[in-house]
Amino acid sequence: MKFTLNKEQEAFRQEVIEFLEKELPSVTYDLDRYHMVGGISQEFSRKMAAKNWIGLTWPKEFGGSERGYVDKMILSEQLIRHRAPTGYHFVAERQIGPAIIKFGQQWQKDYFLPRFINAEDNISFCLLFSEPDAGSDLAAIKTTAILEGDSYVINGQKVWSSGAHQADYGWLLARTNPDPSLPGHFASSEMMLDLKTPGITIRPILNIMGEHHFNEVFFDNVRIDKKYLVGKENEGFKQIVAQLDYERAGIERLMQNHLVYERLKGHIRDGDIPAHDPGLAYWAKDAFARIETELNIGRMMCYHTAWMIDNGKRVSSQAALCKAFCSQYEHRLNDVATRVLGASSLIMGEENPYAPWEGLVPQSYLHSPSYTLQGGAVEILKNIVAQRGLKLPRA
Repeated sequence: MKFTLNKEQEAFRQEVIEFLEKELPSVTYDLDRYHMVGGISQEFSRKMAAKNWIGLTWPKEFGGSERGYVDKMILSEQLIRHRAPTGYHFVAERQIGPAIIKFGQQWQKDYFLPRFINAEDNISFCLLFSEPDAGSDLAAIKTTAILEGDSYVINGQKVWSSGAHQADYGWLLARTNPDPSLPGHFASSEMMLDLKTPGITIRPILNIMGEHHFNEVFFDNVRIDKKYLVGKENEGFKQIVAQLDYERAGIERLMQNHLVYERLKGHIRDGDIPAHDPGLAYWAKDAFARIETELNIGRMMCYHTAWMIDNGKRVSSQAALCKAFCSQYEHRLNDVATRVLGASSLIMGEENPYAPWEGLVPQSYLHSPSYTLQGGAVEILKNIVAQRGLKLPRA
């Protein structure tokens, strides 16, 4: 792997930057400064669709551009740096589309993929995986989808479903074989469902800042046509394992808090450390040097994972290693920013004149526990690295 972009990649990076600098000022959207997708705007998603940048890596037969994952990484990095609102198509492009391409029925490919590529109406998805007693251990799910004639009847509950209150469809993992003697690894299936289907109740879960991103989703005899099954019945767990690399290996896991990094860098560079505390100034520079080093290491790990995919290599353990490192980097970034600002870092409120950096730090700090949980807990990721990457025996 080369650690620099070639001429074509650098030209693409410049093209993306120029596009964002031109188009973002004309787009109306609510900026979400604390989330990897930067807000939701179908208008912006359609501008990206016009550039053929949704489904960048997908095969051309499905409407994609069939470009490499390094190009995808270049695009993603600049979207995050500019805090572009990609939330409308983000999940559909990152996970749902590749899963349909690999496992979906032909009608699902014909119907959904063109709509994803063109950012059409009603294509936003949320993931319906975690349950109150099944987080990192998805095989423990209890939500059932029992086939009755030509329909699945779904009962159960999902939790921590990000964006379910805004999504059009859910991507569901449910137990399709009720035999209790079978572990969930061999008894669960994936399916899509319209979230307006009768019997679905979505309730908000407010996070520690009182914001609404998460939801509980309840299913009470929800009936969906069996044509919405994705892949083979009872093989959903294996399919999800194959899809997780798409979720874990993205540079968004490193940069969802990049605004904190930028403000911290400017704060230390401009010498905004109290003159009466030279010890803090020395510590802050040393701590930020470590943060800068870790950021560049994480960035190289993300690009290396993309390079491995482009070269046909298996990336399961590499993607897990990348996600574990990046999640912990973001944790440390918030810790350093809080310690540099001191007591003032506790002042909340974007419009509070006494809150440093428009109240960014306490918000991101309170978000930080979720970084090492979402998309796979760090402990689970380390086990994947140990078993699949290092070939260590199970304890």
